[in-house]
Amino acid sequence: MSLQPTHADMLVIGLGAVGSASLDQLALRGAQVIGLDRHSPPHTHGSSHGETRITRLAIGEGDQYVPIVQRSHQLWRQLEQHSGETLFQQVGGLFLASGGSDFVARTRGVAQRAGLEHHRLSGTELRARFPQFCAPDDTEALVDPEAGMLFPEKCVQAQLERAQAHGARLHTQETVLELRPERGGVRVRTDRAEYHAGQVVLSAGPWLPGLLGGTFAHLLRVHRQVLYWFAPREAPEFAPERFPVFIWAHGPGAADHFYGFPQQGAGGGVKVATEQLERETAPDAVDRTVSTLEAQAMFKGHLRGRLPGLDNRVLKSRTCLYTVTPDGGFVIDRHPDSERVLLISACSGHGFKHSAALGEAVAQRLLGGASDLDLSSFGLSRLLDPA
Repeated sequence: MSLQPTHADMLVIGLGAVGSASLDQLALRGAQVIGLDRHSPPHTHGSSHGETRITRLAIGEGDQYVPIVQRSHQLWRQLEQHSGETLFQQVGGLFLASGGSDFVARTRGVAQRAGLEHHRLSGTELRARFPQFCAPDDTEALVDPEAGMLFPEKCVQAQLERAQAHGARLHTQETVLELRPERGGVRVRTDRAEYHAGQVVLSAGPWLPGLLGGTFAHLLRVHRQVLYWFAPREAPEFAPERFPVFIWAHGPGAADHFYGFPQQGAGGGVKVATEQLERETAPDAVDRTVSTLEAQAMFKGHLRGRLPGLDNRVLKSRTCLYTVTPDGGFVIDRHPDSERVLLISACSGHGFKHSAALGEAVAQRLLGGASDLDLSSFGLSRLLDPA
């Protein structure tokens, strides 16, 4: 005998960055909402972990992202007041380009068009203000004073707790097996139960290609990334009050850049990372071990000669996953086969800083028909029919 399905106004599937924000904002607005996750968020299996994430207003990826991150900064501060936790530490951001990269020029263009405060630094000014960076004379540098770092595990946890306080139900350690649109809603089958919801938010990140299959298995590609914490020679030089978050593009190629953060706590190391978009993986098959050769390649290819204050000794390392679209943009749109399923995922490695506002936009759209933010750039049509 089959079980009777559990009913809800909304289901949110996947409770990482955007999923937890969507659950929170829906619950705040009084929706009867259930959140499902195959793990127990915040967790280390997807894309919303690693202690810190960069947030910045000067978004080199495009003008359309600026209003989203501006609203997210406001929402993080509101969430801090509710949770009592520090979720966003504004330490400033330093963006560098050398070796033929146009990264800073693109970032500066966005900042100018949006009227954002920003400051250009010459090579001499850069070395005087931030002696931790050994940059060539022709390096372009830009400072975003509003930039800083988010603490992703704390952000996810705070949103889930506030959602629960407003009536949301969390069902964790539960894997979604099937979504089936039907009259009046969507039926969702998991490995433990069945649900019927008026609308579904599908924010499953790296599990999205496997869950949707078909065209999506090719449009949404999952890539393994590695985060490293290297030992500083002089820890005070890398403290948050002296060392900003940074992104350094040191060549014209897609792999010619890395980014990093101030040291968190005594002995915590300086977190740095890059990204690779060549080799694909799957979330349940990814290699979670990090080899010595990988760490050596990171140090030699990016850090050596550029951050001389870092030793080649790795204190710890972690893996995470990027789910990437062909153009690096987001996906925020109705499923082609059902108006009752909203896809919001594939944040292509630069989504956490936007996630609070995206969650609010999801709630506004589902409950009121439209969001305050313009999300038209993130429709599926550009990927399904790029011509």
